[in-house]
Amino acid sequence: MPRVPTGESVTSRAIRVVEAFGVDDTVLTVGEIARRSGLHVATASRLIEELVVAHWLERTETGVRIGVRLWEVASRASPAVGLREAAMPFMHDLHHVIGNDVQLAVREGVEVLFLERLSAPTPVVNYSRIAGRLPLHASSSGLVLLAYADSSVLDEVASRPMRSFTDKTITDPGQLRATLAHVRREGYALCAGHIFPSTTGIAVPIRGGRGEVVAALGLIVPNDDAAFGRIPALKSTARGISRVMSGGAAGLSDPSHDSPLND
Repeated sequence: MPRVPTGESVTSRAIRVVEAFGVDDTVLTVGEIARRSGLHVATASRLIEELVVAHWLERTETGVRIGVRLWEVASRASPAVGLREAAMPFMHDLHHVIGNDVQLAVREGVEVLFLERLSAPTPVVNYSRIAGRLPLHASSSGLVLLAYADSSVLDEVASRPMRSFTDKTITDPGQLRATLAHVRREGYALCAGHIFPSTTGIAVPIRGGRGEVVAALGLIVPNDDAAFGRIPALKSTARGISRVMSGGAAGLSDPSHDSPLND
């Protein structure tokens, strides 16, 4: 692998170019990519041209965007594809019954990565978005994923300053550990006003074939007394997805499969 004079590989710099694109960025200029990646404009320009030739990036009239080829390769290889395919029929059922935002998330390091989101035409504010991230300690999905993660992940989260979104956000390590114990005991996380004062996040675990937690299924609902009543439907939906993830694919075509419609 060729290396630049600083000792950083060309591949590492190419990764910095691609990762300059944030969740809200459709198109970036070469100058913006250079600034975000910390590369000299000439270096960024050269790498961008190579990635364009490979169809990992595409040029537009106003700049550069992620190429279809990069999406194709990532989609083909990612284990998240199977998770999403298993979850979507159940998520649509839940979305139809509950009428609020439904989302699917996995853990990526000390952050939540949202793979899918079904939005509802309601005034509820939802901070998450597809391919967006949040710190584990702040959201219901994050707390579920952290509750079942290796203890080293919790130690890492607890050792860092925890960002506060509202005065309800968990920022104390002791409170975090107590909350995670509650999640493991009750099988859900309910975060009223942790991201926005007017919303409540609820999440439950999705399990794989060995019983391990592979994802979190969440709801974003109004911060009111009705939030708690949505937990049974959310748990039922997660059980259906978990059965498919563990090999019971017949559940997708079986009308008796776990569904909020059957609760």
